Amino acid sequence: MAGLRNETPAPESITLHGQSRVLEIGFADGSSFRIPFELMRIYSPSAEVQGHGPGQEVLQTGKREVTVVDMEPVGNYGVKPVFSDGHDSGIFTWDYFFFLGSKQAELWEDYERRLKEAGVDRDAPMAAAGGHVHGHGCSH
Repeated sequence: MAGLRNETPAPESITLHGQSRVLEIGFADGSSFRIPFELMRIYSPSAEVQGHGPGQEVLQTGKREVTVVDMEPVGNYGVKPVFSDGHDSGIFTWDYFFFLGSKQAELWEDYERRLKEAGVDRDAPMAAAGGHVHGHGCSH
């Protein structure tokens, strides 16, 4: 399959569990992961979250209750989830799902550390992006 590194097994199943807010993904090597929607959302591979280079990441908060309302296939290599908060610009490759699933514990630890360093609560609402909004020319 295009877009997969040789060492990443092909995905065999992907299921959204709306009630428990997790994405379950199974790979050809027998590994399977239950990835919380919140983890997907705070580690979205989009520029809106990751920024445009190292150190430009935007710390995401208030995403505990977020759900995935739709998922669009992207070629043979991934999907683009649409989250309930409107975020829809992250393309999640099978590689990236494998990374999120296999590194969950470390990613949660890193997230908690970043929250602590920033002095913000996990459930705090996101602050409005001061003037750095992509593609919106709203004048209210």
